[in-house]
Amino acid sequence: MTVNLVEAWERLKQDQPGIRIRNAASALGVSELELLSTRIGLDVVLLKGSAQEILARIPSLGRVMALTRNEHCVIECKGVYQNPLLDKAHAGVFVGEDIDLRMFFQFWHYALAVTEQSEHGIRKSLQFFNQYGEAVHKIYLLAESETAGYDEILATYGTGGTVDVPVLERQSPAEEAIPDALIDVESFRHEWISLRDTHEFLPLLHKYGLTRIQALRLAPVGGYALQVPVGIATEIIRLAAASGIPIMLFAGNKGMLQIYSGEVHKIVDHGEWFNILDPKLNLHLRPSGIDQCWIVRKPTNDGIITGIECYDSQGELVLQIFGKRKPGVPELEAWRNIVEQFEL
Repeated sequence: MTVNLVEAWERLKQDQPGIRIRNAASALGVSELELLSTRIGLDVVLLKGSAQEILARIPSLGRVMALTRNEHCVIECKGVYQNPLLDKAHAGVFVGEDIDLRMFFQFWHYALAVTEQSEHGIRKSLQFFNQYGEAVHKIYLLAESETAGYDEILATYGTGGTVDVPVLERQSPAEEAIPDALIDVESFRHEWISLRDTHEFLPLLHKYGLTRIQALRLAPVGGYALQVPVGIATEIIRLAAASGIPIMLFAGNKGMLQIYSGEVHKIVDHGEWFNILDPKLNLHLRPSGIDQCWIVRKPTNDGIITGIECYDSQGELVLQIFGKRKPGVPELEAWRNIVEQFEL
């Protein structure tokens, strides 16, 4: 932290009122955590304790807003954190009707409590960051949230200390693919065809050392992976909204996957952003950030599951789209019909 950085941030906010901290950090050439840490001792508090310990207290906050993002997609869901499973060292979940999360704790390194002035007044949040200072997940209190629970978290985990901010590496390195020639492609394809659950797919990639894009290129023949124009992602969402077909939206980063399940209604295009602005869901997608879009099919005990997978130029997932379903229930035929329209 330097006085120069504080001054530069203040000048930037004067020049661009309302600029979001992630954009400000990028403009100033620092991580979001590095910028936010300049407020420690003022309106930011560093939290001690593990992510699991802090997250175990989140249900006490009542209804809140959960936010997860990557470079090109932001997903915000309002609801209550329910049914936590946080006893494993490396992964955890919250499973609720409105807030559905998958957490990978090796990427959770810092936790902060933040009080800030917004256009709607003072807002309080708990924010979690990875080892590079990138935001993994944020939890914002709403007017109806239980502030006593928030105060108890600060009283239990708050510290007057500062954070040793990462400054040399400010973003996660891109995953590198091993040469195709080193892959046992036929065995990989056989195992893909033999999948019985969508959750088996990621371990399959790890087994063969494949990146996601590489796996799609090497997919079995017969429509298991088909690259399509990038604009199809938003078109499919529009069609699902117009038809009243419930969908599932998966968005996140290496440390967090946030899921929305249900119908979508209000779609608004604004500048470079495609937006869903519903009471329980806000999704902000930058279509220009999508470099590749694929239709992907995975066998399960419930039949074939069809998804749309969107990737950026670094091969990182931006957004996944599925028809709404639960384990034990086949895929919606109406969803499958929408996707098939784009395979010509």
